[in-house]
Amino acid sequence: MEINSLEWREEKSRVIFDCRIFSIRESICRSPEDEARTFTVMDTADWAIVIPLIEGAGGREFVMVRQWRHGSRELSLEFPGGVIEKGEDVFEAARRELREETAYWAEKIRKLGEFRPNPALMSNTVHIFLAEELRHTGAQELDEDEFLEVSFVMPQEVLRGMGKAPFVHALMGSALALYLREYPR
Repeated sequence: MEINSLEWREEKSRVIFDCRIFSIRESICRSPEDEARTFTVMDTADWAIVIPLIEGAGGREFVMVRQWRHGSRELSLEFPGGVIEKGEDVFEAARRELREETAYWAEKIRKLGEFRPNPALMSNTVHIFLAEELRHTGAQELDEDEFLEVSFVMPQEVLRGMGKAPFVHALMGSALALYLREYPR
């Protein structure tokens, strides 16, 4: 079977819901067998996740943030990150999110990879970065609805805890996989 024989063609779409952080559209697509079907897609901005590394007393540590997640109704311990603003360079977005959420600036930052958070339903991309040579800038610059606590966590603790509270955010597991490619155990 050829790859092209698996592709669907979008014929038309319309937004059926729009809010501050995402919109939902109905997409009418033609199947490889030439049948029209309707799908629902969530459009949202791309995101940046930053894995900040700092040398602590016990060795290399992650700078992470603890925050409440409304969807799961629980606290989550995560790498800092957030929305890439329209027209913003992905590297600058990663640096900005790191500074705003943790009050650290990365002298050295590089992209490790990218994922599609849920390509069956969502149209966006999450870009994963590694930040090193951190310097403290003073204070966090949080949005009005952000309440975050900065934590320093050993990579081994995150590896052992991934998949259990408070390490339950699936995208953090994806980011951690890219980190392990750079720093195998």
